[in-house]
Amino acid sequence: MNNVNELLSIKYPIVQGGMGNISNAQLTAAVSNAGGLGTIGSGTMTPEQVESIILETKEKTVHPFAVNIPINVSPYTKEIIQLVIKHKIPVVSLSAGNPSPYIELLHEHNIKVIVIVAAVKHARKAEEAGADILVAEGFEAAGINSSLELTTFTLIPQICKHVSIPVLAAGGIGDGRGLAAALMLGASGVQLGTRLIATKDAPFHEAYKNKLLQADDNETVILGRSVGQVRRVLKSPYAKQIIDLETNGLTPEQYSQMTSEDFHINGAIHGNDENGFMNSGQIAGLIENIPTVKELFDEMMIKAQKVMENGLYDLSGTTE
Repeated sequence: MNNVNELLSIKYPIVQGGMGNISNAQLTAAVSNAGGLGTIGSGTMTPEQVESIILETKEKTVHPFAVNIPINVSPYTKEIIQLVIKHKIPVVSLSAGNPSPYIELLHEHNIKVIVIVAAVKHARKAEEAGADILVAEGFEAAGINSSLELTTFTLIPQICKHVSIPVLAAGGIGDGRGLAAALMLGASGVQLGTRLIATKDAPFHEAYKNKLLQADDNETVILGRSVGQVRRVLKSPYAKQIIDLETNGLTPEQYSQMTSEDFHINGAIHGNDENGFMNSGQIAGLIENIPTVKELFDEMMIKAQKVMENGLYDLSGTTE
């Protein structure tokens, strides 16, 4: 059995990325029911809001799922740590901050800890702090990203070389070929975000899904470089507005306000790209259909196996 599958008690080595305040029980449970590890992203939600999603998810699946805590983003990190302990959540992923103060406490309650990293230095520190699994996230990924701008294809083999714990690849992965590539580079599995938005189980606005379906290879844009708070989103009128303001000296405080979870919800849930944004990774250009999560995972595993067995595939993605 894959060591990640065994550690997380899952069928497939596929983990859902945290999605901030647009996280929901429906998609989380669908991922877990399909054999992966569903994840509730706590974002800036209150403990009460997160608890409500936890309880609903437990009603929809008997399989393990995780909670993601973006340490420096959430105003309630300590409270949500206590919440996951209370509800015996088996896995917690920590991102956007120093995970060291929390890992020992989580381990005391038999909770596995995944840490999101974007450089070899961060990976080594997370392993030393006691992380069970790392997610190495390349700059192709959706949403908040590292300003280091290291790509998945270069990041994975370097991190795998310098740590001894399992590594999951994130950023630019959305099909069986991507899964196979990650495994060949030394990863033990993958984390998906954007590809899960474009599924029948994801309760997001149809305009969001349609934009992903119609996206080409150059459909995403980077916000926040000027203020050191990098985020990858789909091109839109609202994204252009932020970019134009950046050229005129947008302050970090103004940028944070304009990219708050309220505007994330406007875009993803309400389909309003005039006054909201839609996170997306560069994988958007490869999305061509809207399957169920189960259909997506089953197809990914079959295609990854064929690619790894045959070693060849044509440009359409059909194995030879």
